[in-house]
Amino acid sequence: MATCNQNGINLRSITSIPPIKRSIYYLTRTRTQSFRCNSSLQSTTLETEPKPVFTSVKSFAPATVANLGPGFDFLGCAVDGIGDYVSLRIDPEVQPGELSISAIEGIGNSATKLTKNPLWNCAGIAAISVMKMLGIKSVGLSLSLEKGLPLGSGMGSSAASAAAAAVAVNAIFGGKLSLSDLVLAGLDSEAKVSGYHADNIAPAIMGGFVLIRSYQPLHIMPLKFPAEKELLFVLVNPEFEAPTKKMRAVLPTEIGMKHHLWNCSQAGALVASLLQGDLNGFGVAMSSDRIVEPKRAPLIPGMEAVKAAAMEAGAFGCTISGAGPTIVAITDDEEKGKEIGYQMVEAFINDGGLKACAMVRRLDRIGARVISSIPL
Repeated sequence: MATCNQNGINLRSITSIPPIKRSIYYLTRTRTQSFRCNSSLQSTTLETEPKPVFTSVKSFAPATVANLGPGFDFLGCAVDGIGDYVSLRIDPEVQPGELSISAIEGIGNSATKLTKNPLWNCAGIAAISVMKMLGIKSVGLSLSLEKGLPLGSGMGSSAASAAAAAVAVNAIFGGKLSLSDLVLAGLDSEAKVSGYHADNIAPAIMGGFVLIRSYQPLHIMPLKFPAEKELLFVLVNPEFEAPTKKMRAVLPTEIGMKHHLWNCSQAGALVASLLQGDLNGFGVAMSSDRIVEPKRAPLIPGMEAVKAAAMEAGAFGCTISGAGPTIVAITDDEEKGKEIGYQMVEAFINDGGLKACAMVRRLDRIGARVISSIPL
């Protein structure tokens, strides 16, 4: 479900990702294992260059919601039905060992604002990182990017591009790399664009909920939300861009012990509720951040009213998605989710003076994947 309010409700179609043939060539670990690695300096480097097994592949990586309130920079999850696509092919016109970005398309101003220089494009950086890990020297690659996520939205736009590109390059050469390698490749991209944090790129690649236990060394832990439980995200995106770097700049450099203890307890409750499938407990903890949200909320016009509208409409919890401006609420009922979304959109218009769109989406438990391929 997706609605867009522009002095009234105007339905906007956003393509959902249908059930697909999940030929996930690139997995070398199960998604329930945690993994550790020290840094990008210790990522896999193959001794022998692998031969391509496909002439072309198309991949998809989902949107993500990071932080989830008190989980700043260490907790994130993947959201089904919306994300970015990458089409990758062996291209004899590209110099061996190099990557070219042939096209960028997508919603909003993505095509005009993103560069085709692979050294400064999220997808390009991640793709080149994977090529280096694989030691690709004998063939050139051409990549096209289709943005399904708006820039600066708080839904992991840069991470989705990086994840889809990393998975595509790995797949075209037979899936030699592990999940940890793909996350490291994505982190190379994130570090250059928005900062060295994995709470978007890890769930974009792995799916589900992911906890970043540490960065030095990098230790990532998947968290399993019960399969029998329903979890729906109400994502409301206003026509307002909030660049990650700008939203990080307002954060405090020091915090008091009182707020530290409060946020630690809320983060613990958040994880415990998630594992138990307790959406009420999850929502309460998600809505209780006292460090990051209070600093960022004033930069998003109407944020407080939008959060209040979500809770009054029956949401279990509501907070800023990532760095914003998207606001995320949770529920376990699709019809209620539509009503929550409608009320949040109205609040953005009435209190923030911003047009906004609402979507109701489920948890993506798979992460980035190949959706089509042509054998060599």
